[in-house]
Amino acid sequence: MMSTTETQVTPNAGDRPLLQFRSPRRKKPPQHLADLTLAERQERAGELGVQGFRAKQLSQHYFGHNTVDPEEMTDLPKSTREQLVGEMLPPLLHKVHQLRTDDGNTIKFLWKLFDGALVESVLMRYPGRITLCVSSQAGCGMNCPFCATGQAGLTRNMSTAEIVHQVIEANRVIAAGDLSGLARGDDAPADKVTNIVFMGMGEPLANYKSVMAAVRRFVSDVPEGLGLSARHITVSTVGLVPAINKLAAEDIPVTFALSLHAPDDELRDEIIPVNTRWKVDEALDAAYNYFVQTGRRVSIEYALIKNMNDHGWRADLLAKKLNKRGRGWVHVNPIPLNPTPGSIWTASEPSVEAEFIRRLRDAGIPTTLRDTRGREIDGACGQLAAAE
Repeated sequence: MMSTTETQVTPNAGDRPLLQFRSPRRKKPPQHLADLTLAERQERAGELGVQGFRAKQLSQHYFGHNTVDPEEMTDLPKSTREQLVGEMLPPLLHKVHQLRTDDGNTIKFLWKLFDGALVESVLMRYPGRITLCVSSQAGCGMNCPFCATGQAGLTRNMSTAEIVHQVIEANRVIAAGDLSGLARGDDAPADKVTNIVFMGMGEPLANYKSVMAAVRRFVSDVPEGLGLSARHITVSTVGLVPAINKLAAEDIPVTFALSLHAPDDELRDEIIPVNTRWKVDEALDAAYNYFVQTGRRVSIEYALIKNMNDHGWRADLLAKKLNKRGRGWVHVNPIPLNPTPGSIWTASEPSVEAEFIRRLRDAGIPTTLRDTRGREIDGACGQLAAAE
């Protein structure tokens, strides 16, 4: 079995590998406070000639108040403040674009990393919560043909701090009032990011080490991290089976989502190239194992693509395969495809979409149509980066 660090190249693929699991060698981003545990930050402060407890104060500003401006850190000695901030909070993301929907409930960001690589994140307000969709890689090596990011190829893995800092920047935008719209029925609107989904650019489990370190920052209490609930964090994958099993053993009860998009190997080989390594049943077995190990219900993501994967018999086959593994372990999220400009791929007709969902529900599969956001601001992942 191929490890998740190898690269598979197909004949006649030219210079472009079918799958890229290994990040191209690039200069690493500067080390940042969020790359380190609290103990490591204190050790780093000592190396800088500063008392270790100052790192804890700096962490409180960063994770507790989303502060990166040394002028706001008045509890730190003025004589060492600039040095400490400069060394431990180097700039990671430069905002290229910030686009907001007309109703104000969704904001999409395009960020430039220190080496010029481009990544995106999307901020969305819902009743009682605010969700941030984060990127874990610049580009993606999974080569899914209906995804703008997948067609761009993999530039590099993102660091732990680059992943985490997307949340800090989003919280700063919320605090500034830029996410001004209120969701319908929102009597107690959230004032910061409450939910995180790894469904932005990249395959999260192909950048396993950095993603899991970021998850630990998210769930650790302030000042170690952001103090979020693991149940409010969703990690998705197109089906890297060894990494799914590794995630199940982490003892961090995040929500797990498998981007399946087809229940049969014939089609999934074509639209999800990783299926050439780990087949549908292998991916579903790993997903079921995640449920067994964690007790957390698994989400199956299924982008409905017109005349491609939206046939009634495919809904029946999906239900059969899920029910074969038991009841109560899974929930299906059909997603109307958000097409990219010039793509031959488009969303299913509403009547076809409704029939697909009806068949799943009639088979006893809990099914919820995913609320799509941001078409007016190029909401599909990778569109802004592709336009640059």
